[in-house]
Amino acid sequence: MDWVRGGMLGSGSFATVYLATHTKQSLNFPSITAVKSSENYTSHFLQKEKHILDCLGSSPHIIKCFGHDFTFENGEDCYNIFLEYAAGGTLSDQLKNHGGKFSGTLFRRYTRSVLEGLKHIHENGFVHCDIKLENILVFDNGNVKISDFGLAKEKGLEHGEKKLEFRGTPIFMAPESVNDSVYESPVDIWALGCAVVEMITGKPAWIMSSKENMWSLMIRIGIGKELPLIPDELSEEGKDFLKKCFVKDPMKRWSAEMLFKHPFISDDDETVLSMKELSLPLMSPRTHFDFIQWAFSTVKTLPTERLQQLVT
Repeated sequence: MDWVRGGMLGSGSFATVYLATHTKQSLNFPSITAVKSSENYTSHFLQKEKHILDCLGSSPHIIKCFGHDFTFENGEDCYNIFLEYAAGGTLSDQLKNHGGKFSGTLFRRYTRSVLEGLKHIHENGFVHCDIKLENILVFDNGNVKISDFGLAKEKGLEHGEKKLEFRGTPIFMAPESVNDSVYESPVDIWALGCAVVEMITGKPAWIMSSKENMWSLMIRIGIGKELPLIPDELSEEGKDFLKKCFVKDPMKRWSAEMLFKHPFISDDDETVLSMKELSLPLMSPRTHFDFIQWAFSTVKTLPTERLQQLVT
């Protein structure tokens, strides 16, 4: 190997992320990257992520992949992909470091950047399927990039028989995903709205009691008329922006391109943050993984009409 595996940055359902130091100078690799690894026999999602990142090409708002390799370590064959290292951790880390809420300048700036990334993803024929603060990386200049494409899919592509499944993190799921297992570009917009609420309030967009379980949450998202929280402290433009994200009918939900022109963010400045303003984590960033409650991959589940029988 022309690189040395360093300390672990985080782990998730499909892979583990480490710091990597590259011992051989190359135009293709920085000296420091993150390396995302899994055992070869379980590397399907990681190889798919590498393929999707290659298809998406270069974008200043999407994590960059420098390449991949296979290694044999501790008696196991491993598959590895090399990604940009984000010194600022995730937006979830940054939210904690800012006392649980971002200022108006920050959350508008971050929202604009994520929208630019989603615009690129959707225009190139893919859906991310797991937009949340834990999957948005922050770099030392304050720029943010979308990461973790392990659950992403091609738009309109279905494999074999249609199955009911949950893909991603339930509290960020759109109604059409819960009801009909539909995962097209509008699901990323719904999830973006949930992420914006969290950036503003420091709390999930769905307020839940300690007695509620995952199935009761699915009922609220999929069947009821209830919508995620729209914070009172938000400006009228901000509230309207979220209302365009939280439209139950995905055909009427605004697209990334439409939202990009919304006055809530269209007049946002492009000021680069200083290191002091950024507020770096006090510990090594968890980078690609910091899954909140009920985070999982692709899971078969029961038909929606059965969910109410499971609510306790």
